[in-house]
Amino acid sequence: MSGDDVRELVADASAGGLRLDRYLSTATGLPRSQIQRLIKAGRVLVDGRHPKASATAHPGQQISLSIPPPQPSTLTPEPIPLDILYEDTDMLVLNKPAGLVVHPAPGHQAGTLVHAILYHCPDLPGIGEERRPGIVHRLDKETSGVMAVAKTDSAMASLATQFKGRRVKKTYIALVHGEVKQSEGQIAADIGRHERDRKRMAVRTRKGREAVTNYRVLKHLSGFTLLQLQPQTGRTHQIRVHLSAIGHPVVGDKVYGGRRERKAAVSGQRSAVSMKVERHLLHAWKLGLFHPRTEKWMEFEAPLPPDLTSWLHLESSTEISPL
Repeated sequence: MSGDDVRELVADASAGGLRLDRYLSTATGLPRSQIQRLIKAGRVLVDGRHPKASATAHPGQQISLSIPPPQPSTLTPEPIPLDILYEDTDMLVLNKPAGLVVHPAPGHQAGTLVHAILYHCPDLPGIGEERRPGIVHRLDKETSGVMAVAKTDSAMASLATQFKGRRVKKTYIALVHGEVKQSEGQIAADIGRHERDRKRMAVRTRKGREAVTNYRVLKHLSGFTLLQLQPQTGRTHQIRVHLSAIGHPVVGDKVYGGRRERKAAVSGQRSAVSMKVERHLLHAWKLGLFHPRTEKWMEFEAPLPPDLTSWLHLESSTEISPL
């Protein structure tokens, strides 16, 4: 079809026994969901015939894919400032500020990170069938720190595979209530939807999924502890739920802080600074991953934000040794 990106290939030995959609996703770097849409739309030919996504791929097959050009995004770009840590033709790595929602959702149809990226990258080549950034992972609205964003289909596929395969190294900094006794440890507790409040996550649920978080104490303060954390899995709200479960919720966490957060808010425990806590003090400090094209290992760091450093009386350049 006119304007389409036509890709032709001969299936190699790795095709043997695989579903066609799975093989083509691996061979082309396109997301499997996009391959399935192309097959359904009749844009994939195998030996001159239209296949099913569930068909089995075989070595030697002549395969042609006709990929339509990406359509303009339905979202309106917005000139929201971005703190960019790294950028090339494949991906964008940035320091997301607290308070910025990542993706449009009910109640947040504008003013999101996606709107900002669309403004910053007006010539974005597209992800899937639309010119839009590839959100591979997310940070909560109130969580600050490092985020990686894909700018191409192949980068999206690579980064998504790395996150799913736990090849990405994520390091967070959090200020929590109470004195964490052990200098380091591991929290292993399955996480699932709260059985009564579906907007929250919980460890006490019948349909939880494996969740593991490693932690190390960086500093003890009066009534608080500064922790360094490395989640080994990527469950929704994982760090906040795990810390709440062991009785040390993140300072400022209105959802998982429980009685400890409410008590601190009305007592003299932190009277000098209580009015300054406008969000939960959790920061995505470092992110390590393999570059989606060169496969070179890269690490990125987002400096501690002012609201956290002011709490700790630290300079933003304070060195913190990794786990």
